[in-house]
Amino acid sequence: MFKIEDYIRDIQDFPRTGIVYKDITPLLENPVATRKTLDAFLSFLEGEKIEKVVGIESRGFFFATLLAQELNAGFIPVRKPGKLPYQTYKESYSLEYGKDTLEIHCDAIKKGEKVLVHDDVLATGGTAAAACKLVEKLGGEIVQCNFLMDLDFLKGREKISFFKVVSLVTY
Repeated sequence: MFKIEDYIRDIQDFPRTGIVYKDITPLLENPVATRKTLDAFLSFLEGEKIEKVVGIESRGFFFATLLAQELNAGFIPVRKPGKLPYQTYKESYSLEYGKDTLEIHCDAIKKGEKVLVHDDVLATGGTAAAACKLVEKLGGEIVQCNFLMDLDFLKGREKISFFKVVSLVTY
């Protein structure tokens, strides 16, 4: 039986001491595992019309682009400041030790478009909440927020609880 977590390896003390990094490289290296993971995401979207898929920098891009292709939807990157070449909207959010900011092109989503927001990990929820605020600022309607993994002990779902949230693996 296929288990996604069999393709996610733990890297101790990365990027700093005390952190256990969830490395999805083994999953991405295996085309069968990647396909099964993509199919699992798609199963939660049956009957939904998605017009844009927002992928959050950077590991969120991997499955977001595949989902956009499968759903015949546009792919929209949400990135750190200074990475997008056109006019952007910005949304800042709090981190455990400071602040960060995300940007989206100001013409990426039209009012009323149905949007899927995707990232690899739901941790504290700050990044996901900021991405959702950007989508809503542009007038998009968030259908679902997708995550490969949910680090449940960090309670990130609480920050995006008003949206449908799907996670394939919970730690």
